[in-house]
Amino acid sequence: MFKLFRNFNKKDVLIIIVSISLIVLQVYLDLKLPEYMSSITRLVQTDGSKMIDIITKGSFMVGCAFGSLATAIIVGYLASYLSADFSRVIREKIFNKVQSFSTSEIKKFKTSSLITRTTNDVTQIEMLISMGLQMLIRAPIMAVWAILKIVNKSMEWSMLTGIGVVFLLSVVGILMMLVIPKFKVVQKLIDNMNNVTRENLTGIRVIRAFNAEKFQKNRFENVNTDLTNTHMFIQKSFAILFPIINFVMHALTLGIYFVGAFLISEALMSDKIMLFSNMVVFTSYGIQVIMSFLMLALIFMIAPRSQVSANRINEVLDSDISILDGKFNDETKDKGVVEFKDVSFKYPDADEYLLKNISFKVNKGETIAFIGSTGSGKSSLINLVPRFYDATDGEILVDGVNVKDYKLSTLHNKIGYVPQKAVIFTGSVIDNVSYGDNGKEKPTLKKVKEAIKIAQAKDFVEKMDEKYESEISRGGTNISGGQKQRLAIARAIARDPEIYIFDDSFSALDYKTDAVLRSELKKYTKDATSMIVAQRIGTIMNADKIVVLEKGECVGIGTHKELLKTCEVYKEIALSQLTKEELENA
Repeated sequence: MFKLFRNFNKKDVLIIIVSISLIVLQVYLDLKLPEYMSSITRLVQTDGSKMIDIITKGSFMVGCAFGSLATAIIVGYLASYLSADFSRVIREKIFNKVQSFSTSEIKKFKTSSLITRTTNDVTQIEMLISMGLQMLIRAPIMAVWAILKIVNKSMEWSMLTGIGVVFLLSVVGILMMLVIPKFKVVQKLIDNMNNVTRENLTGIRVIRAFNAEKFQKNRFENVNTDLTNTHMFIQKSFAILFPIINFVMHALTLGIYFVGAFLISEALMSDKIMLFSNMVVFTSYGIQVIMSFLMLALIFMIAPRSQVSANRINEVLDSDISILDGKFNDETKDKGVVEFKDVSFKYPDADEYLLKNISFKVNKGETIAFIGSTGSGKSSLINLVPRFYDATDGEILVDGVNVKDYKLSTLHNKIGYVPQKAVIFTGSVIDNVSYGDNGKEKPTLKKVKEAIKIAQAKDFVEKMDEKYESEISRGGTNISGGQKQRLAIARAIARDPEIYIFDDSFSALDYKTDAVLRSELKKYTKDATSMIVAQRIGTIMNADKIVVLEKGECVGIGTHKELLKTCEVYKEIALSQLTKEELENA
């Protein structure tokens, strides 16, 4: 928790100091009220008292009440500002940290959990700061000051107050032991509910197609019930606290009056008025002490959950980054050259290597393709180039420089990446195609239109209501899979990169569109290097080099015709898709 509070800046510290000063003033004004009440009580009971004296004391009392109200409003405003600003800073830090995560860190935390940590967990900290600044600071000051005010008034009344405080602390302590373990469970259950909800929303079409609504409903009901039951346990536990506090407050008041009545009846006539006045004052101070512990109890309700949330946030902020940024940021002599030197790779915590001893080199202007059965490691291989993962063994060189030495932004500026699953963002067609920063000027409208034309997306874009300004919904749900792929390809083209990476990016296209797109793309990217992962022989048969993968090992490298003669695995794949006549005429 305190590690997070190091994110307070000088302005925040100043706000805290001002708030504490105002809280001290507020407590002082609140504790002056019983004194004026005592004075008014004595004046009323004393013969010969003047009305002007009573009105004067009453005016001071009203002034203290309004002063306390004004300071409370100011402190409330400052606390709200401080907590909201602090939350903004923490959310920004989490977001920036997650931006630096590799795929392995994302998988470690899970997307649903990262969303919870950025939202719900930060909100818990925000609530603690907002309420804590007003209550956590005020309550101890109020309690100590009130106790000092009454400690010499009466031993009997002091003992009653002490018994009430000890009883309350015992109840709060027992409740904390019961509910603190549950707070960690609550945050994990929120993660689970977010995960189920997210899966349900993203997979709604498949769910409906397979009539799995009931199954999904049961999944959600299970996690929702677990979360509800845990919340119910916590709320029921804390529900006991407030009746007990009310009971203690009323019992203390009754006890003070009972003891006060006995003391007054036994006192001399000259002391009765003083005792009655002290009893009124002591009752007020005793209630202030109990109210202070009530405020502390409220904080105790929030603090444990906030501590759990703080730990979860710190887990993200303190996590080690597996993909470290290099320092190389200079121009290279070579352009578009990619070389794998005896590269092996296994996923973090995996026992077996997914890729083993892969070596090849592709030069500027060449096209290299990767083919193999499902699970042979094609996508994993090309994902090593932009460093979504780092190679476990061996070296990957881009333009003669090890990818691990590159500044990540410099490396990514060399690459135009089209993922296996086309990613479309909320915004217009132009926004999606000109997305990102490639270290150059933002693509012009002319450039965007050219990229869309090459990607064979011009026809459907110009049929949209607002054409290039048409809005694309989140995830591209208002366009087809093939249209999403073409826009994703146009986005890569608009960057004018040295290296194109196509991770099975033509799978949603029909054969005609695929052929035309590749033909236009070949003309446009003749000076760039292309790395293509594909399942279709037709997509890659014209590549300069084809790498055939089988169980993570390279079993053949060559042109289409060479591999038909020398690589049995490639020949089997080819014959499963095309006839002998089609292969011979290719």
